[in-house]
Amino acid sequence: MAETLILGIGNVLWADEGFGVRCVERLSELRSFDDTVRLLDGGTQGLYLLPFLEEASRMIVFDAVDYGLQPGEMKIVHNDEVPSFMGAKKMSLHQTGFQDVIATAQLMGYCPETMVLIGCQPEELEDYGGGLRDIVAAQIDPAIEVALGILDDWGVAHSEGRADQSLLADASILRSAYEDGRPSEEEACRTGDDRFFPESA
Repeated sequence: MAETLILGIGNVLWADEGFGVRCVERLSELRSFDDTVRLLDGGTQGLYLLPFLEEASRMIVFDAVDYGLQPGEMKIVHNDEVPSFMGAKKMSLHQTGFQDVIATAQLMGYCPETMVLIGCQPEELEDYGGGLRDIVAAQIDPAIEVALGILDDWGVAHSEGRADQSLLADASILRSAYEDGRPSEEEACRTGDDRFFPESA
């Protein structure tokens, strides 16, 4: 059983919404862990994440969170504060879903005893098919450093290398493939289908 869950949530299809997923992806490329640690791309899975919380006693969550700060600013919250901060201003259904996950896990008596949310203030969310904005992408490595410091405090071993990536995204939507393969603005509308946009007055 994995005692420590490192979870990235969010939707990589909506620009900075993908911050949490990209953090876990990057961490998996840098550090190796033993079988007591599980790295998971939680995406927008909501209650499907419950079994992973059930087996963990500690959890780190990476996510894009609207704290009302300047774009790219990070804020770290702990334990009982995590659900309230994730729902302070809902940006998408995944946040409501993850609040439900925590509440359900607590109700059933198997929520991780220790939780840390490493959140980054997004800059842009309304860019369908878009990648992370530079100011948010620049916080991936600092967020990972925060997580590694927390793991050190918990006595969780890690070393240089690659982690088990079996619970991460398919290779076709990993950050490099996804962002490098993005069509230009002229080739693909980012906000919807322009055939259905009202004609300008």
